[in-house]
Amino acid sequence: MLSISRSITVNRSGYDCFQYLSDLRNLIEWDNQVKTSRKLGGGPVGRGSTFTVHLVAGWFTYPITYVITHWTPSQKLIIEGRSAFFTVKDTIELDEGEETTDISYQMELHPKFGFTALLRRAESSLNQHSDRLMAQLKSALQDEKREATLSPRNAKADGVTWRALACFTRFGYLSGRRIWLPMSERLEGQHVVLTGANSGIGLAAAIDLAAAGAALTLVVRSHTKAEKTAEIIAAETGRTDIAFELADLSLMSDTEALIERLLTTDRKIDVLINNAGALFNEHSRTDEGLEQSYALLLLSPWRLTEALKPLLVNAWGPARVINVVSGGMYAERLNLKRLNMAAEGYRGARAYAQCKRALSVLTEIWAERWADDNIVVNAMHPGWSDTPGVQKSLPLFRRITQLVLRSHKEGADTIVWMARSKQAALSSGKLFLDREPRSTYLLGNNVEQPDTRAGLEPMLRSDFSAALNTVN
Repeated sequence: MLSISRSITVNRSGYDCFQYLSDLRNLIEWDNQVKTSRKLGGGPVGRGSTFTVHLVAGWFTYPITYVITHWTPSQKLIIEGRSAFFTVKDTIELDEGEETTDISYQMELHPKFGFTALLRRAESSLNQHSDRLMAQLKSALQDEKREATLSPRNAKADGVTWRALACFTRFGYLSGRRIWLPMSERLEGQHVVLTGANSGIGLAAAIDLAAAGAALTLVVRSHTKAEKTAEIIAAETGRTDIAFELADLSLMSDTEALIERLLTTDRKIDVLINNAGALFNEHSRTDEGLEQSYALLLLSPWRLTEALKPLLVNAWGPARVINVVSGGMYAERLNLKRLNMAAEGYRGARAYAQCKRALSVLTEIWAERWADDNIVVNAMHPGWSDTPGVQKSLPLFRRITQLVLRSHKEGADTIVWMARSKQAALSSGKLFLDREPRSTYLLGNNVEQPDTRAGLEPMLRSDFSAALNTVN
């Protein structure tokens, strides 16, 4: 048996440390020997949770299966692992003080077959690795963040169209993950309002935000969708305290009623995530006379964000507005005549891209206007994700790109990072992909004219008023 003991002290609560350490999917953030880490089965992390971790040793990669065998929240965690070459028992104990937490770690490694002599020869290397590991863990838990910047690799990619598009794939996500800073922040006490939360990346974000402790208000269209979403979140995280608001955000009357309910509660909003959306291949107008893409993708989030500003200003720290856009907007220059389009000449993908382009412009306008109001406003696009919208509305695109499409969780990652990480709050008015600020205009193309930009908000105000008047 080989035994190694280490200890560190961090400026975090015992609860925060325990939550971060017990989810072995976080290993990839601070252990450079971990290539992948995956939780097996659903349910919240706890005693009996099983993880498959792939470790790198030189040119060789091998799997190890870990099981949590002891679980005393905020105090003690025992994780036992088994591979083809050894078994291991990791004991982690936490002792919380007034402002710091002491973390002690003990590893017992039992080699199999003829690997005893090999491990003894590697004992010095294992000790050095343990020292590095504890330093990396301490850094992950210390919350010392710097503003996110564009990496040299992605700066080079953004200069060539095919390379920029390659970043939208799952491989772009996996390669970017190697250089991300750890995300150990918790969201207890933080109120997050998320639209479009019942499927796709919205549901994936809701699950991760719930697991991070956020107080969630999820906006969905019906009781049926709310009940199903609540069941999924409870099964994955154990959380049964999720709040729901019912609204069809393609209707301005529903949007206005939602706003009134939220303002009446006078409950601060720390994070507002404008995610609700769909791609409509067929032209249709709502009962209020609006083209449905325009109503759902642009007019509704514009009104929601503007009207909920008083609740954002009341947030404890810098409030965050996160606008979910799309890489498809890179193909479009903002054209006000292509918003709220007539049936003639309508193309669903173009209408979608135009609305997302307009929302990215609003992101920059809000960030500048609210710079002194304790609100940061950013946009993100999830890359090419295998969402229900892609499956339903872009079947040919899906067939061509299916092997490289991202999972819902991978597409939602930057949303969760923008809501949780202190690093994300250091930027405003940016467009993010995979936790890095990216160009809003690919290769500098499709930049709107100043008069078009200036005319966007007056058009939105006029159309919103007209829609409400139609109902009244």
